[in-house]
Amino acid sequence: MPITKVLVVDDSKTELMFLTDLLHKNGYAVRTAENADDAFRRLEEERPDLILMDVVMPGQNGFQLTRSITRDPRYEGLPIIICTSKSQETDRVWGMRQGARDYITKPVEPRELLAKIRAIG
Repeated sequence: MPITKVLVVDDSKTELMFLTDLLHKNGYAVRTAENADDAFRRLEEERPDLILMDVVMPGQNGFQLTRSITRDPRYEGLPIIICTSKSQETDRVWGMRQGARDYITKPVEPRELLAKIRAIG
């Protein structure tokens, strides 16, 4: 199934604007959420084809949210790419263990992110 709708979850307005602009320019429909509660509301409103997930957020962090989404039968098969400043290999491994399909570190390199999205879709 091709990816056309992306949910970006990040508490940084700057990151949300950057990723939204990048994705729009490349033909994706984008919705945003600034925390776990917002993300679940967006998921209930309309299921995206992909989630880009920050890790460091107030309340439930991105690792916990990734685990919650990937273990929920309603969202079975929904791919998540963790998109974070946490660049340690242990963070990458932990993120993948939570159910993420891929992991990218900030600052995001646009070509790398778009290639990862195309590889999933």
